[in-house]
Amino acid sequence: MPTTQEDINSQTATSSQESEKAPHILVVDDDSGVRESLQEIIRDAGYTCSTASGGNEALRLLGNSPVDIVLADIRMPGMDGLTLTAIVKEKYDTDVILMTGHKEEFLYEEVIERGASDFVLKPVSSKELIARLKRVLRERALIAELKKMQSQLRELTITDDLTQLYNSRHFFRQLESEINRTRRYGRPLSLVLLDVDDFKHFNDTYGHLEGDKVLAGLSRIIQASLRKNDSAYRYGGDEFTIILPETRGRQARKVAERIRKKFRSTNIAPAQGNQVNGTISAGVAEYQLGEGVTNFAKRADQAMYTAKRQGGDQTSVA
Repeated sequence: MPTTQEDINSQTATSSQESEKAPHILVVDDDSGVRESLQEIIRDAGYTCSTASGGNEALRLLGNSPVDIVLADIRMPGMDGLTLTAIVKEKYDTDVILMTGHKEEFLYEEVIERGASDFVLKPVSSKELIARLKRVLRERALIAELKKMQSQLRELTITDDLTQLYNSRHFFRQLESEINRTRRYGRPLSLVLLDVDDFKHFNDTYGHLEGDKVLAGLSRIIQASLRKNDSAYRYGGDEFTIILPETRGRQARKVAERIRKKFRSTNIAPAQGNQVNGTISAGVAEYQLGEGVTNFAKRADQAMYTAKRQGGDQTSVA
């Protein structure tokens, strides 16, 4: 079959995508012949390859686009390879392989201790070079996967399964952190505590599965009402807390009222033919200089119970 323009475009797009996914290697050497030779070997192996004649040029390239591995000579005029390695490891998520033609001047252990992932001697064969690049790239992939797993595990330990909000354990750690920041910089901090009115009666009437739907729905309303720096938590049962940095008590009350009104206007249909409008009671407390986590949370809790004693479906400020 003849090749159509559509086929050509498809092949070009596929080639472009593969090129974008290919690891990016940056060769740094003051010898242009070495740079060109290494670049040819690396590109023939299917990798993307850029070159730089020195450390400063390499850092400019690193600042413009991600690089997986820097392959650099140790002895270069101006910035040497060891200095370049230290800067790269401090500022970028990039591995470094160092090269030298003077093996008597540098020990492998010394180079690795300075932050390099590997050390090769010039002249390096194409097979050895690609083997070393593949090993470092495999290690990078394994480390990235490990970090991803660690992040996922951490999320599991601090997140409530039902509501997808943070749990109470994380709440107390985060509240302590925010209090320390408030003490240090003298910025306002407020706390909101919410509780669903008559939730036990709802569960007894319609069942816990329907009750779980109510809690999940309220959590979505809470999340939609917060700013980027705010954080919400399932405190326990049908109680929720919200930490509001940089927020005075009167502003926190507005947030609580916005959530309360939105929840009250949301129709809940726990059984066919039935529609219920739930309500919440909210307590608001602004941080007072000198108090600890327990007292701060307790004041918000007491304000919430004041709202309940006054009939519910309202916000009380400590």
